[in-house]
Parts: sequence; structure tokens; C-alpha cells
Amino acid sequence: MSDDSASRQQGRRVRLARGVSPWLFPTVAAAAATTFLSRRDRRWGFAAVPLTALTGAMLWFFRDPDREPGEGTILSPADGVVQSIDPWPDGRTRVAIFMSPLNVHVNRAPLAGTVTSVQHVAGGFLPAFNKDSDQNERVVWHFETALGDIEMVQIAGAVARRIVPYMTSGVKVSQTERIGLIRFGSRVDIYLPEGISPAVSVGEKTVAGVTRIDRG
Repeated sequence: MSDDSASRQQGRRVRLARGVSPWLFPTVAAAAATTFLSRRDRRWGFAAVPLTALTGAMLWFFRDPDREPGEGTILSPADGVVQSIDPWPDGRTRVAIFMSPLNVHVNRAPLAGTVTSVQHVAGGFLPAFNKDSDQNERVVWHFETALGDIEMVQIAGAVARRIVPYMTSGVKVSQTERIGLIRFGSRVDIYLPEGISPAVSVGEKTVAGVTRIDRG
């Protein structure tokens, strides 16, 4: 990304992600209440300080910055680090992106198309970096696109036990449009169609809606 592009990205508005209210509002309310009570009794400060710090951390975790879309047929659906790139028996290539608690947790459509399926699959809660975490609680997406069917999977981790889809089946989406949220650390898998090589490598950082995944 060029310096000019990076500057434009930094200057864009940051919002809070949809679907965070059940987690954020109780924490904010508790922090405000204990801060008010600490003015009357300093002992409340022992609760106010950590609650205020937790509120600040959650505001950071649930940030949802605007992005200037990158160039590419398939763009990264998630912020994070490429954990693995695996050939699949049907000829596709799976690119797994690990999202740490410090990453933006809002996921984006990797390319334009129509949502044909949004399926919740029950499972475990292994750490997202575990090789067997693809059997965790997850939401499996399918998009009908110019490249055919594209599969994307949001996977919950040991901490992230809640996936919030923003879309339902039948909805048309544009590339980089926000499609869902995974709370805290987790993983997102994108399956590249047969014949399309990945443009990223293991260990490479990705930015949702910006980093090109396919090699054009």
C-alpha cells in the first residue's frame, strides 16, 4: 500500500461494529456507575478503575474502521495473519486467516455476488490457532459470484463464542461490504476456486477489504 493510500486509510472514520451492544453497554453502565459512586466513597474506585479500563479495551476490540477497497478479484474477508494455505481434495485452495483479539473483528465480503447460504454449525471452542479448530462453532457462507460458488467460513475460537451474521440468504452484496462479526479472537477461512492461486503466503498480515488474496 502506498503512503498516500495509507494516509487516506488513517483519515477515514471509525465506528463501532454492529452486534456489540449486549457486551458493551453493560460494561459501560457498570463503569459509569462505579465512577459516580467513587466520588462519594473512594472504595468504589477499586471497581471503577478496572471497569473503565475494560470499557476502553472493548471499544478498541469492537472498532469498525471505514476502508478504501484494495484492488483484486478476491479480497481478504478478515484482518489477521495467514495461518495456513491448504490444497483441498476438490481442487480448491483454503486460505485460513487467524484473527487475534487485537484485530478488527468485522468481516467483509471477499467479492461481489449473492449470498446463497448462511449456515450455523455447532461445534467446540478450541483455540483458533489449533489445527482442529475448523470443527469449532462456525458459520458457513456461500456466495454466487462471477467466479462461481465461493465458500467462506467464520470460526469461533476459545474466547470468541459468538458469531453475528449481518446478512441472510438471497441478499446481494458488494465487494468489501460488511457481512458479519466474530467477537474476540477467531479464524476466517476463504476457499479459492480451482485454478486460482493465492497471492498471500503463510505469516503474511491481511486487512479486510484491502489485501488481495488471489493472484491475478
